[in-house]
Amino acid sequence: MRPRQAAGSDQSKKKGRGRTDWRSIPKMSFLLPKLTSKKEVDQAIKSTAEKVLVLRFGRDEDPVCLQLDDILSKTSSDLSKMAAIYLVDVDQTPVYTHYFDISYIPSTVFFFNGQHMKVDYGSPDHTKFVGSFKTKQDFIDLVEVIYRGAMRGKLIVQSPIDPKNIPKYDLLYQDI
Repeated sequence: MRPRQAAGSDQSKKKGRGRTDWRSIPKMSFLLPKLTSKKEVDQAIKSTAEKVLVLRFGRDEDPVCLQLDDILSKTSSDLSKMAAIYLVDVDQTPVYTHYFDISYIPSTVFFFNGQHMKVDYGSPDHTKFVGSFKTKQDFIDLVEVIYRGAMRGKLIVQSPIDPKNIPKYDLLYQDI
């Protein structure tokens, strides 16, 4: 199954009518490093030490992914001492797309020293953040909480993001 866009990612949104013109969102995907194979993702997970590894799963041409990439690229230098940020194309890494049950894009997954970090967003799924962050500060705060929690040995942390800024979606259970 091919991952769908997260809620609010209607590509047909045009200027006017109080909606976002997706054409005006900068195309920032080229500013962040990309992992294009399972081997590269494995290597990033194994080799990123004492930093939060941020993996954004999505597609370069998706408007919501581009919106998230803009936030990630603008914060990457500020977070460089505590996080490494990579983009992963869901179509080039189907093993991980299936493993993390990525049904909606963008989806962001976090690791620390090779360990998958889980975050309680107040939703049933603690394995990934689905959609784009509303603000740069939301992303920065989340990475800081994950980093501090991981340094204390925690494998799950409480999200610092205001619940109204967390996109809502329904879990899709397949092959149960």
